[in-house]
Amino acid sequence: MASSSSGIERIDLAPGLNIPRVVTGLWQVADIERGAGPIDPDEGATALAAYMVDGFDAFDMADHYGSAEVLAGRLRERLANGTLEVADQARLATFTKWCPEPGEMTREVVQIAVDRACKRLHTDRIDLLQFHWWMFEHPAWLDAMRELAKLREEGRIAQLGVTNVDTDHLRVLVAEGIPVATNQVCVSLLDRRATEEMSVFCQQHGIRLLAYGTLAGGFLSKRWLGAEEPDSVGDWSKMKYRRFVEAAGGWDVLQGILQALDTVARKHGVSISNVATRWVMQQPAVAAVIVGARLGEREHRGDNLRLCGFSLDDEDMATIGEALAIATRIPGDCGDEYRRPPFLTASGDLSHHLDQVPPVYQPAPIDHRTGRIRVDSGSVWEPICGYSRAVRVGDRILVSGTTATHSSGEMIGKGDPAAQAVYILDKIAASIRSLGGKMSEVVRTRIYLRNADDWEKVSRVHGHYFGQIRPANTLLEVSRLIGDYDVEIEAEAVVEPPPAR
Repeated sequence: MASSSSGIERIDLAPGLNIPRVVTGLWQVADIERGAGPIDPDEGATALAAYMVDGFDAFDMADHYGSAEVLAGRLRERLANGTLEVADQARLATFTKWCPEPGEMTREVVQIAVDRACKRLHTDRIDLLQFHWWMFEHPAWLDAMRELAKLREEGRIAQLGVTNVDTDHLRVLVAEGIPVATNQVCVSLLDRRATEEMSVFCQQHGIRLLAYGTLAGGFLSKRWLGAEEPDSVGDWSKMKYRRFVEAAGGWDVLQGILQALDTVARKHGVSISNVATRWVMQQPAVAAVIVGARLGEREHRGDNLRLCGFSLDDEDMATIGEALAIATRIPGDCGDEYRRPPFLTASGDLSHHLDQVPPVYQPAPIDHRTGRIRVDSGSVWEPICGYSRAVRVGDRILVSGTTATHSSGEMIGKGDPAAQAVYILDKIAASIRSLGGKMSEVVRTRIYLRNADDWEKVSRVHGHYFGQIRPANTLLEVSRLIGDYDVEIEAEAVVEPPPAR
């Protein structure tokens, strides 16, 4: 880790990719353009160049952040032709995200997405391509990651990252040998999920965290110190983070954290927001924080420069820690808000969006007289052996013993029982959903292990899926599983009737 001549700390995010520890986020471009129309590309490029002059030469965007990719591409073009100049040591780094709808992920589909991003960014190679997937029960996310890894080998992508991926699914990617450099997740004093199991796993496997939401939608700022709790908040971002405030213990807990931050801020002559963000920067797995910019409106480069002018010492950490001691842990793991109810994110309520995603498997009738229906996962053995992946009889859904077999036939997570369990439980979730049920309606699971010594690894994964559901469960060691599988799991759900109208 080093400092530039502007005083900004820098870090080698990956070989050949040195960046400032404060990355400029461009998600607000979409919000600006929603009311005013597209930003003029030259004006946008000039605004981005001003960030580069101050040493903030890494920008984070996505395919759905309005014209953010176009603006960054215009900046790169003008830097190349000399119509814009920045400091000699500045190097433009562009991070973007691909967030496709769940569906088939062929080479062609992935190639089109990467080509589109390269064209917008005016580059032959993307510095960091981050992949986001809405629901892991759809197995095509692994196909997409494999194709992206091939494009990385071919030089179209310098580094490959993911966004809002929990520890379990990072484990699957690592087990599959896919080179993940980063995971972009929410991290703040209110939301410390990423500082726990996620942080340990990332440090073990050389994955760096890019942290957003460090100010919890602005709640971790002087504006709210000593303020009365608002009756309502006006935008999705604050709605999301207010839910975090409530989950962490409520307004009094927030005020205790703000008072501690104010004490530390006065000591260092910085803002409460600086201290809140610096705390995130000093978490061991965090490479950089992402701070949003409203181009041409509110710019906080001066305040952001102060982030690299001080460090929190043991006394500061203890002061903050005392306030955090009474806070309640936000439940779950990183990214759960994108995949589990209530689906409330800074971009809106995803309930309707996710409900429209078609099921992974198509149900088919078994017996018209009894109304029994089934789903198949596409395995060649299902018709040969005469069984279904899952069957629904009335309000009961029974899922066959399931292994970590991908749609193309190969094993996922070979040699890693925990990774296999993750893939299996996603497959079970897809089967249940395809028959009109939910994982929350599971009442019984059975786990079969090749080696009983793997019980804790697999059971912890089971707990991540069912910790709040608590179905009846049996775990057995068996003398032999078919093939080289370490785990097989079956499940049963009872579908609750719809509420009376």
